[in-house]
Amino acid sequence: MNNPVAIITGAAGNLGQAVATHLGQAGYRLLLVDLNQPDWDGETDAVSIGNVDLTLPEHAQEVVSQAWEYFGQIDAVVNIAGGFAWETQAEGSLDTWSSLFATNVHTAVNLCQAVLPQFQAQQSGVIVNVGSAAAAQGGVGMAAYAAAKSAVLRLTESLAAENKALGIRVNAVLPSIIDTPANRDSMPDADPETWVQPQSLAEVIAFLLSNAARDIHGAGIPVVGRV
Repeated sequence: MNNPVAIITGAAGNLGQAVATHLGQAGYRLLLVDLNQPDWDGETDAVSIGNVDLTLPEHAQEVVSQAWEYFGQIDAVVNIAGGFAWETQAEGSLDTWSSLFATNVHTAVNLCQAVLPQFQAQQSGVIVNVGSAAAAQGGVGMAAYAAAKSAVLRLTESLAAENKALGIRVNAVLPSIIDTPANRDSMPDADPETWVQPQSLAEVIAFLLSNAARDIHGAGIPVVGRV
């Protein structure tokens, strides 16, 4: 019962499933949350909850309450929930900006704000946010997405600065294109062998959660494959 407890958002997606599998094999107990119902057939102690909209602060608070109810502790949060849209500014809409900030930034902000009182009280806890390599520079059709993921990185840096003296670590991973069925369908002429494998990114996230990363605070770790 002393095994660490991790909350994983976006747990129904390809990366969420890879992270859940990897952390489960490492002995974590898991609370898996998503808008869709996450699948789980691992052997570790896990609770899977669907219909969770983390753009709503009250849903984030309920996630933390349920993690505490089920497990009696929370040690880690992995914020994977997010979204992507490609849209040039000439043909674009402010609605796209609002949507991408809601799904990528507000979800992370809400869950971090919900869990921080617990982490601060226990003077421990680890948060890993999933940003994007696009946070470093905008590109064609990428303005809204790059801005949202840049905000995730700035959130990570600020949370780390505010909480590292309290024994709380906050870092981010910045992947390039992840090898998923959706990305293969949308880019049929690309070479997915150069992309980041979900399992590979899961291993980097697990490292950041581990004690081996105890001196890393506010970092954005590029994970870019061979793109």
